[in-house]
Amino acid sequence: MNITPMEAIFNVLNETALILQEELSCTYLEALAETGENLFHGEIVQEEISELNKKRLKKKYEEINLSSFTEEQIRKAYQLAILKGMKDNVQANHQMTPDTIGLVMSYLIKRFTEQIKTFSILDPAVGTGNLLMTIMNQLEDNVISAYGIEIDDILIKLAYIGANLQSQPVQLYNQDSLEHLFIDPVDVVVSDLPVGYYPNDSGASNYQLKSDKGHSYAHHLFIEQSINYTKPGGYLFFLIPNGLFESEEAPKLHKFLAEQVHIQGVIQLPLSIFKNPNAAKSILILQKKDDSVKAPKQVLIANLPTLSNQHAMETMLAKLDKWFRENKE
Repeated sequence: MNITPMEAIFNVLNETALILQEELSCTYLEALAETGENLFHGEIVQEEISELNKKRLKKKYEEINLSSFTEEQIRKAYQLAILKGMKDNVQANHQMTPDTIGLVMSYLIKRFTEQIKTFSILDPAVGTGNLLMTIMNQLEDNVISAYGIEIDDILIKLAYIGANLQSQPVQLYNQDSLEHLFIDPVDVVVSDLPVGYYPNDSGASNYQLKSDKGHSYAHHLFIEQSINYTKPGGYLFFLIPNGLFESEEAPKLHKFLAEQVHIQGVIQLPLSIFKNPNAAKSILILQKKDDSVKAPKQVLIANLPTLSNQHAMETMLAKLDKWFRENKE
C-alpha cells in the first residue's frame, strides 16, 4: 500500500518517539524532541539507550531521507506527531494554531509586504513554531530573518527541533515575552495571542495597558509589547478572540491603538474551523504609525468563508484585491 510522504515521515517520528519515551521514561512530546534531534544530527545522541533499541532506532531512521522531502511535508508530519502528544498531555498553553489560519496569515503578510523582499519577523508567543514555520515555508521567495519567543521549555525545544528539520533559520529565545527582549524592532509581528491573565503584576506595571485592579490581560500586554518591538511603518498580524473589544478593559485598548497604530483590517475566521463557536477568532491587522504612512481610506472588514467554498473564496479574494488597489497602491 502506497503511503504519502507525510505519512512516511510521521511513521518514523512516531515509532521512534515511542521507543525513546519508554527508554527515557519521559513524555511523548519530550521523546519527539529527542528523536527529532537524532534525525537532524544523523546519529543517536542519547548515550543511555540500550544497544537493542539503538539498532531499532537506526533501522527506522534509515527508512527516510529528510533531504528528499519538502519543508511543508516535514512540517505537517511533525505537526501531526505534536498533536498526538498534546492529546495525551493536554495543557492550556500547549495548543497549536490550525493550518488554515497559518495559510491565511501567510497570504495576508505576503499582500501587505509585497514591496519588501527582505524583512524581519517576530512571533512573541511562538509555541511549537507551527505558525511561524507555515509562514516561512509559504513565503519562500522572501529573505526572512525570524525570531521566536516562548516561556515554556518543552514548546520551545519542539520549535527548535522543527526549525532544524525544516532547515529554517530562526532565532529562538526561552523567556517571558513580556520582559525586556534581546532583539531589535522588526518589520512584521505575527502572533496567536495567549488569552488570559498575566500573573506578574509587578511586570505588568510597566505597561500602559495594565489593569487598574487585579491581574492584567496578557493578550493586551502582548499587543503593547509587540508594538514596542515593531519598526515604524511595520505590520502586526494578531489572531484575536472575537470578543477582544468587548471587555471592561476595551476602552483603554481602543485609546492605545488609536495613538500607536493604524488599524488596517479585521478578518473574522469561519466558525467551522473552531470546535467551540465561543472560541472563534479573527485576524487583526495593524500598521505602526510613522510620518511616511497613512491610515487606509477604509478599514478592511471581512468574514472569511470556509476554504472549501471555492466560489465564496474567489469572491473574497476579489474583494481583497479591490481593497488593496484602493488603499495600499
